[in-house]
Amino acid sequence: MGLTIDALRGGLDTLATREPAIAAALERVGYPEPRIRARGYATLLRTIVGQQVSVAAAASMWRKLEGALGAEVDPHVLLASDFDTLRACGLSRQKQGYARSLCELVTTGELTFDALPADDEEAIAQLTRIKGIGRWSAEVYLLFAEGRSDIWPAGDLAVQAGLHKILGLDERPAEKRTRELAEPWRPHRGAAAIFTWHCYNNAAL
Repeated sequence: MGLTIDALRGGLDTLATREPAIAAALERVGYPEPRIRARGYATLLRTIVGQQVSVAAAASMWRKLEGALGAEVDPHVLLASDFDTLRACGLSRQKQGYARSLCELVTTGELTFDALPADDEEAIAQLTRIKGIGRWSAEVYLLFAEGRSDIWPAGDLAVQAGLHKILGLDERPAEKRTRELAEPWRPHRGAAAIFTWHCYNNAAL
């Protein structure tokens, strides 16, 4: 599961003692809610299903998958399903390729969600072996599903925009600068990331 409310608030409290701008923003907007997803295969399959479609379309596709393949959407069952069955659930050829890549890694044991490397970069490397799962998706999985405290998705535009507001920068920082700015915040960059999303569209800032 993701960072608990206590871990999230504790991380932000620590950061507020190091970074006055975070302390000031925290006073104005308050603590964010935790962002928690289930650990495992289904969460990444949902990520693939939801890519480049609306939330409503993704929910509709997931319901159809559950109807066609069973509530667990078992990876063995998905691999045994033909193109037309998955197409009827709304999965394009590309999404089917990504889903099958995930399922193959899971069913062969090459990817085990209960035993991802403890090192964050190594875990990201494992997850990005899945076709269609890039660094951002891997980082968000590790933050939301595993609660890894130092994940910092610096390539996320909302993280960059939130940082722009929190720190009062002249412009939205690029990915490299976003990484540099957060270096002093280790090992609480996960809490900082969730806070940037909280601040991104917050009218109080």
